[in-house]
Amino acid sequence: MMFRPAFPLTALLLLAPTLALAQAQATIKPDGQFRSAFGAGASYASGNTSASSVNLSGDAVRATADSKWQLGGKANWGRTDGVTTVENLALGTQYDQDITPAWFGFGKADFLRDKPANVSSRASLFGGVGRHVVKTDTLTFDLSAGLGYTEDRYVDPADVNGGFRSRYGRAEALLAEESRHQWTETTSFHQKLSLYPALRSGGGYRGVFDSGLSVAMTNALSLTAGLNYRYNSDPGAGLKKGDTLFVTGISVKLD
Repeated sequence: MMFRPAFPLTALLLLAPTLALAQAQATIKPDGQFRSAFGAGASYASGNTSASSVNLSGDAVRATADSKWQLGGKANWGRTDGVTTVENLALGTQYDQDITPAWFGFGKADFLRDKPANVSSRASLFGGVGRHVVKTDTLTFDLSAGLGYTEDRYVDPADVNGGFRSRYGRAEALLAEESRHQWTETTSFHQKLSLYPALRSGGGYRGVFDSGLSVAMTNALSLTAGLNYRYNSDPGAGLKKGDTLFVTGISVKLD
């Protein structure tokens, strides 16, 4: 969906008082230099509702004409009426290397910790190939596929894939699509959808969707909004299959 530049700026200004922070987006330039973006936010409320939250995010990218290395992370913590409702940490890195102008190979590693979802740790390692369907200065669109391995460790033992387990490892496939849009000089949008079907019969599948909108206020500061959705077809008894996180805020670029 295409927005006129004034609309996202107005929407983000209305949402900014939540003081949460979307995933920071570093500038990508094919010059072999690392560029990064960081942010932090917090909120506090007392009275009829007692609530507080802290959000941190960071993104670093090193790109050349035929490669890209990206590192990112985000942490969220929230407490409402004395109960911790959000406590997660996500870290990831991916390296892409062009094989031809249209095709590339990649390797990626991810880590997740989410106590409310009963995930003490989730570590994944994948490799595969992808294709640059569109690659211009204002729009990139990639498709990729690969194979890898994921292991979950649980805070409390869970009934997963027909057994009561404290940990669960499995081989998975990876199918992903990703795009970056430079709508105007000040407005950019990024989204990525990744599906992880288990290769073991009856192992279920996972899905992750990330998106972020950024509107530059200065060369260094941007208003941001991001949506993250995680799905697990077999999260364990008593847990919901989907987790949604929407955050807004301000990011700082270090170019």
